[in-house]
Amino acid sequence: MTDKYYNVADIFGENVFNDAAMKERLPGKIYRKLKETIKNGHELDLETADVIAHEMKEWAIEKGATHFTHWFQPLTGVTAEKHDSFITAPMENGKVLMSFSGKELIKGEPDASSFPSGGLRATFEARGYTAWDPTSPAFVRQDAAGATLCIPTAFCSFTGEALDQKTPLLRSMEALDRQTIRLLRLLGNTTSTSATPSVGIEQEYFIIDRQNFLKRKDLVYTGRTLVGAMPPKGQEMDDHYFGAIRERIAAFMRDVNTQLWKLGVAAKTQHNEVAPAQHELAPIYAQANVAVDHNQMIMETLKKVAYRHDLQCLLHEKPFAGVNGSGKHDNWSLVTDDGINLLDPGKTPHENIQFLLVLCCILKAVDEHADLLRESAADVGNDHRLGADEAPPAVISVYLGTQLQDVLNQLIDTGAATHSIGEETLKTGVRSLPDFLKDATDRNRTSPFAFTGNKFEFRMVGSEDSVGEPNTVINTIIAEAFSDACDVLEKADDIDLAVHDLIKEYASAHQRIVFNGNGYSKEWIEEAARRGLPHIKNMVDAIPALTHEKTVRLFEKFGVLTRLELASRAEIEYEIYAKKINIEAKTFIDIARKQIIPAVIRYTTVLAESINQIRMAADADVSTQTQMLLEVSDLLAGTRLALSKLEQVESEGLKVEGARERAVYYRDEVATAMVTLRAHIDKLEMLVDKEMWPMPSYGDLLFEV
Repeated sequence: MTDKYYNVADIFGENVFNDAAMKERLPGKIYRKLKETIKNGHELDLETADVIAHEMKEWAIEKGATHFTHWFQPLTGVTAEKHDSFITAPMENGKVLMSFSGKELIKGEPDASSFPSGGLRATFEARGYTAWDPTSPAFVRQDAAGATLCIPTAFCSFTGEALDQKTPLLRSMEALDRQTIRLLRLLGNTTSTSATPSVGIEQEYFIIDRQNFLKRKDLVYTGRTLVGAMPPKGQEMDDHYFGAIRERIAAFMRDVNTQLWKLGVAAKTQHNEVAPAQHELAPIYAQANVAVDHNQMIMETLKKVAYRHDLQCLLHEKPFAGVNGSGKHDNWSLVTDDGINLLDPGKTPHENIQFLLVLCCILKAVDEHADLLRESAADVGNDHRLGADEAPPAVISVYLGTQLQDVLNQLIDTGAATHSIGEETLKTGVRSLPDFLKDATDRNRTSPFAFTGNKFEFRMVGSEDSVGEPNTVINTIIAEAFSDACDVLEKADDIDLAVHDLIKEYASAHQRIVFNGNGYSKEWIEEAARRGLPHIKNMVDAIPALTHEKTVRLFEKFGVLTRLELASRAEIEYEIYAKKINIEAKTFIDIARKQIIPAVIRYTTVLAESINQIRMAADADVSTQTQMLLEVSDLLAGTRLALSKLEQVESEGLKVEGARERAVYYRDEVATAMVTLRAHIDKLEMLVDKEMWPMPSYGDLLFEV
């Protein structure tokens, strides 16, 4: 629990070895050398690393740290860490020496054999390396284990292949930086020296009572409810959205904020979301790789703090059927080192040639790699959300809004844009309220990739997913579009005319990706098909985008991922899909066999006995009770048949050869059998006495916090 009172400014970043801490503690020469290393990507010499490691260790010990860990993000969807104490060796006087070397700071050696590698490493090939990422500051995490110095690192195999989310992200950021500066030089910018993607991530999550959570095996094992009938009230009244935050949740949120602020995570926005028990947290923007690290820290903190409050944080994309699931919105922009946001259109975007070229390059990137962008958000849980009228459709499109759409139309129709739709005054109609200027463009919550003023919002990402892959893809496809534009402009005799022609060409060639309407409508799905846009409905169908030849060319051209690394990631995702569905199926079988069916049998026995007792006591009409008994018995028989079918297909799934073939089987056979079984059980829940139902209901889970 947090202290009763605190000053945010006093605690913010206190557990982070940030720039201020380094500047204070490191010798000036060492500090400058580290900053130069970060800026230019030079290798850090061991002598310098030793000094940094010593000061980092001293700082961490002052915070109570006894151990350090290389904190990394393997392809498991969660972070990983191995803890080592600062103890080096006992001394003759019985004391111990506390040390931390530059070598230990720069490189770690976790066992890589048990992490997903997609065939890159055999089980007996165990060696892997973690490498310090100095662009993301070290931090001290304080929890039940005490205080631990966490050093953000990349993770690769003994043979150099990336086994994590961070390595390709950093590579993609470097590629985007190079191509952005190349483009800016052609446009006459001689002052900017680097460009960095700036990312803000909105995190949605559910909070339920932990005691109710522990009574649900499906939540414990899979993170979602495999059965559950809707309560009388769900989200129909929209009263939860932005509603007053309940006391118990407010205390939890306050604790979360305090822990995140100490870790330097600028948690800013919190509110109730649409579904009961659903909430959202959003930090201020940060450099892409730092934002990805911070999002992992946010998810870990939400779960740990919830536990301390006897609550449970659910990050699954669809923990409850019938109410909205959870995602996270990845807000992406591109900013130079001298403060220029390349996605800021200004007051008159039709005159902002640099912005228009950047915008049209992004349209080109999204259009040409829509399948890859869709794949970057593919997840087993996300299959329950995308296209379900609660999240973006599974068709990738770009929302520009009325102002930019008008500018784009002018470019396409006449070859030149002469005006921009301006801001209008919003009149409230109340004398005591001021009139004010409204934005020139509305927002569109049904768009997967929406322009929202000075950034793009990628709304597809699942709530429990790492945002490393989506940002790697966004960075790389835009780097390619910039590179293609530079290839054209560098050959031009008249650069101004060439830029003008390129803007018009890209706007015309890629206008099919732009859609400002209702993405939930059936008409849009039909229109998207006419436009030739891919409609990828599930994770299994999305994964092949990783190994398409155009994807391999893209990633190898910019040194982000090799053909081998891409193939391994596809293999891993097929395996993850099959394993998760298999775990759900086995959990469902266990629940149905050991809890649901016995409970229903007990209920039918009690019901039958009550009918007999009534008949024996008096010749009364028991037609209602008899009808109920027959209805429950019929559903029970259907449940047993559906359960037998699920058991059969689940056992057969283990025999299917090949990662993709197995994933397809689990999608088509096992997941389908689970839907059929659930339909019977959810109907039974509505008939069986609540006192006899073996687990907390949706009403208990969603409203008892």
